Order: sequence, then structure tokens, then C-alpha cells
Amino acid sequence: MAFTDASLTALRVFREVAERGTLTATATALGYTQSAVSRQIASLERAAGTPLLERRHDGVRLTPAGRIVVRRAATVIDEVDATARELVGLPEEQGTVRLGWFASAGAWLLPRALDALRDSHPAITVITREGSTPALVRALRAGTLDIALVASAPPFRPLDTETPALELQTLTERSLRIAIPATHPLARAEFVDIADLRGQRWIAGPGGEHLMGVWPGLDERPRIAHTARDWLAKLNLVAAGCGITTVPPTFSHVTPPGVQILPVRGGPAEQRRILLARLPRPLPEPVARLAAALRTAAIETEPPAE
Repeated sequence: MAFTDASLTALRVFREVAERGTLTATATALGYTQSAVSRQIASLERAAGTPLLERRHDGVRLTPAGRIVVRRAATVIDEVDATARELVGLPEEQGTVRLGWFASAGAWLLPRALDALRDSHPAITVITREGSTPALVRALRAGTLDIALVASAPPFRPLDTETPALELQTLTERSLRIAIPATHPLARAEFVDIADLRGQRWIAGPGGEHLMGVWPGLDERPRIAHTARDWLAKLNLVAAGCGITTVPPTFSHVTPPGVQILPVRGGPAEQRRILLARLPRPLPEPVARLAAALRTAAIETEPPAE
């Protein structure tokens, strides 16, 4: 079997695996059994004459041959889909941009940029998808996103080890802050000393050892009072006096009444970056327009320097 005989279904399944990082997640997304996904991948690898995926305990990783296939598969699938749309009389999607974003960016940066873009270029359609930074990076590699807003923390390592390296632009870089109930004794000052964070009740996001919402430099086992994935839920729990949580500095624009956002003094700096990530290739005009709107929105919502 030559690679020219590879099926479109196998290419679609392979691109989904490249984006989601596991066969299980791919099977769930496509409504297949895991064995069906495995068979499609096996048929594609037979056609390629070489492994396309490296199986690991935490999922799969593209081999060098797999990176070639996923790059070409994205082009083939997009062209076939465009042809199908044209045959049934649907408009072309040249003005459509696929944007990925991580959770906190959706609370302030994303709505402002989309509102401005709608006013200046109403013909551009933006389709967005929330995801973790690793998931968004995989989607960029798989060609299912055009650009993505991703998060980065010290020591600011590359987002992945694949080639070519992703092109990254820093939109903001500020210190992590603390959201505190307005009635809390710590809310009376202009900042929180890191020593005062000991013994506090935390509102954290679900996760492993490094919980989102707990101060990273805390020198004790945190007391987790509540766990919530949603940022609005976290902030409303803070407003209700249920605990404290960490937030990006830009959340001062979207906090509910009863919440005070303060910087933390002492200990190592906890810097956070928001990056605009994409593959290193020329940007179509609609994608460039959206990127410009995101840059402008980031500048306009920058908090005062500490």
C-alpha cells in the first residue's frame, strides 16, 4: 500500500490525534472506539512505511515523519472541506480565523479584541476555542487553529520541542496578584506581604501538585477551601468571603464587587506572560487583523506598573 492510497478518514483521525495528544481523547471527540482509532493510525503508518506516532505513558507524540504528515494532512483536509462547501453553494471561508485561548484570557482580552475587530472589520468571522496551553499548541501544529493566546510562566521555556519553532509574541507580562475579600484584614493595605499568605484559605482550580489559584511561592501545604475551574465562580467565592485566590493583574477590569486585587511583596517575582503563538509562515490578512486587534486590546487594558 502506497501513501497515495491513504484514506481521507485516516488523515482526519490522524490530525485529531495530533491535536488531542491521546487516542482516548480522539475516540471520544470523534465518537469512535479506541480500537477503531488505532486501526486508522495503523493503516496510515503502513502506507507511510514508518511510525508516525511515538506511544508514551502520557499519550502520543509525533515522530519526524508524523510532523510531515500532519502538516500536509491539514492542507488536504482543508481543501477537501472547501470543495464540499463550494459544491453545495456555501460561501468560502477566506475571512474566517480560528483562534484558541486559555481560560483567563477569555475574561478580558478576548472580548475586547473581538468587539474592536467587529467594529473595524465586520466581514471577518472569528471562531474561538478554549483550551489549556499544551492543547492549543498541539492544535496549532495540527493546523486546526490559526493563532492562539497561550500562557507562560518562568523560566519561560519554549512551548514545545517540535520544529519549526512556533513564532511567539509577548502581549503582556505582569506579576501575579491576589484576589482578597474586601472585608478581609489584608485588604486594608496597598499590597500583601508574602508572609501573610501563610495559613490562608485558598480557592484553587482542579489540578495536580501546582494548583491554579494558590500562590506558587507558598512555603506550606495550602489549605484548599474550595475548588472551582471557572474564574467567575472563584471570584464570587472570594467576594463571599470564602477564601483568597491568585489572579492575573488584568482581572481588576472584571472583578465583581467585594473583591480587592493586590500585589504581593517578598519572595521571588511571579511573572506571567500572555503570548500570541502561531506557526512561522505568512499570515493571511484576516489573521493579521485579528492579531493586531489582540495586541491593541492588550495594550489598552494594561494595569498601572507596580
